[in-house]
Amino acid sequence: MAWLILVASGILEVAWASMLPATQGFTRPLTSALVLALIAASMVGLAIATRSIPIGTAYAVWVGIGAAGTMIAGVLVYHEPLTILRAACLAMLLASVIGLRLTGTTH
Repeated sequence: MAWLILVASGILEVAWASMLPATQGFTRPLTSALVLALIAASMVGLAIATRSIPIGTAYAVWVGIGAAGTMIAGVLVYHEPLTILRAACLAMLLASVIGLRLTGTTH
């Protein structure tokens, strides 16, 4: 269950990070409030997951999901370029997250 919560928290991180441009530097109150709520929910999930998953593993997986997902959102939503090198780096990041999950232990 901790791993499911951790993945959900990583997805929430993708959501808030992807929405940051819509806040226009936190000048749009409703969008900013939603982003802050998503940040809080993501952090709470990470904290809950660390009850069972070591912090080093949990944080690395959480950040990896967030970074990879936000990069993918940037390409799909904001039309950021996806070069061969960026794709290769994304693949290595995803491989690292999967490797941490497969080798992860619980407290």
